[in-house]
Amino acid sequence: MTIYSQTYHSPIGELILLSDGKDLTGVHYHRSEFRKKRDNQRIIEEMLPLFVKVVHWLDAYFKGENPEITFSLAPKGTSFQQSVWQEIRQIPYGQTTTYGDISQKIAQSMGKDKMSAQAVGGAVGSNPISIIIPCHRVIGKTGNITGYGGGIERKLELFALEKVPENSYFIPKNIKEARSFANYN
Repeated sequence: MTIYSQTYHSPIGELILLSDGKDLTGVHYHRSEFRKKRDNQRIIEEMLPLFVKVVHWLDAYFKGENPEITFSLAPKGTSFQQSVWQEIRQIPYGQTTTYGDISQKIAQSMGKDKMSAQAVGGAVGSNPISIIIPCHRVIGKTGNITGYGGGIERKLELFALEKVPENSYFIPKNIKEARSFANYN
């Protein structure tokens, strides 16, 4: 299977856009992350019409706008992951929600009394389409900034861009502690 890629230079670092030729399948911060998972697949760097739309969306987003998604997303994952990612897409621009809140909604949709917030956290962390599926808007139950694949600093930059109220979350006491939450590279 052929995968198409395009590099986007954002204010918070290089983003790698991925497509199957029809749908957006990935937005990654680190080129090495997506290459590790796709060793046997052919990757072609090409500016597809889809990528033109994604670049316009990202340009508007990084100008502080809340653009409408006018292209199709096709993140690959389990049905549970898909349900979590769909729930994440419902988080309004400039707002946050918790892993626990998402787990309650997923449990309810599955007809269960409860769902593990840790399971939801695993699905959030597996989100292959960063920023556009806004997993950066998910925080811990007490408002603490928890892990983000792009790093805590980027999560905070996205919060500032979206004007997330600073009293709605808190940062661990030191950046070293924050980096340990995010597995920051």
